[in-house]
Amino acid sequence: MSDAVRIGILGDFNHEFRSHHATNDALKHAAAKVKLTIESQWLSTPTLAEPGAQKVLESFDGLWAAPGSPYQSMDGMLKGIEFARRRDWPFLATCGGFQYALIECARNVLGIKDADTAENNSGSKNIVIYPVACEVPHRKKGAPKLSGPIPEIRLRPGSYLQSFYGKDIATEEFFCNFEVNPEYEWAAMEAGFPIVARGAQGEIRAIESPTHRFYIATLFQPQLSSKPSKPHPLVIAFVQAAADWGKKKLDDSVLE
Repeated sequence: MSDAVRIGILGDFNHEFRSHHATNDALKHAAAKVKLTIESQWLSTPTLAEPGAQKVLESFDGLWAAPGSPYQSMDGMLKGIEFARRRDWPFLATCGGFQYALIECARNVLGIKDADTAENNSGSKNIVIYPVACEVPHRKKGAPKLSGPIPEIRLRPGSYLQSFYGKDIATEEFFCNFEVNPEYEWAAMEAGFPIVARGAQGEIRAIESPTHRFYIATLFQPQLSSKPSKPHPLVIAFVQAAADWGKKKLDDSVLE
């Protein structure tokens, strides 16, 4: 049996997406830092809606909901996220993954069955994710409204997220046109996922679960600023949580 930490990446890999290559690289950077061997595998969203998907997900030690919305299968992405939440699997979600984590909570925890993102043009009355309200000035031509390194991300003192950074203010890279509709801020709190990072104007930038083994979702993309010489602290924490869970699963199976 392999001693490698196994990470399943929920998303539809696209060679043209910088963020997808960065996701793979950030995992390698973190694993090298904590001296672990890592095996990562992309799990396309249509496969997550198939009957045997749960068995596949169980074979991984941690799950990362990747950027790249709209996904090939919204249902598959939501099912993968639901598995992580219900089964308490170490879980990290970034950008589109963050958006769909909120939709999953709204639908399956709060019962808002038509919770959706404006990106889908579904006509839903409950648009939890809507277009970015204040676009970033001086962004690159053709780039999303919220893109590039953005300073003044305020991390909530006492949160897991803040403890990983070891500071209260961070600069993070974004690459998205959609964010949380502030009218649904209550939904995250009501579902048990406090807001642990905000933008300069109070915009929601991250949520976490205080009751899960590891469950953090960020609108920003920590993978974009990870470097071999300086792995991102959030990705390091995620990889370590996955390694700990993998060891516990193995120990439990030996005892059975």
